Amino acid sequence: MKFFVPAAKDNIKAEQVYSAIAKSLKAPISEKRIWKLQWRDREIDMECEVGKPLPSSYQTGKELVLAIFECENLYKICTLSRGGVKGEPILVGKNSQSSITYFLDNVNH
Repeated sequence: MKFFVPAAKDNIKAEQVYSAIAKSLKAPISEKRIWKLQWRDREIDMECEVGKPLPSSYQTGKELVLAIFECENLYKICTLSRGGVKGEPILVGKNSQSSITYFLDNVNH
């Protein structure tokens, strides 16, 4: 899957939006961008993917995941109202039961 940010009309805009979100969250910007995250939460297997809604248990409705950032000991998942434009991102702790899939390209890097 090629790197994108939902609703960004081109690669340049996608980079700008991604960088702005990272800066506001104090999240590192890496060459490797996360496309999909799988984890276990309270004995339930969870999954999110950039461009798709979060599992219903997060009550974000049909908001799409804009970006997923890998921080020191956790992941920050952003939708429009959860870390994207306002609010706090969804935090998922890193553990042995979490796994990530990266975008296949490294846009502008």
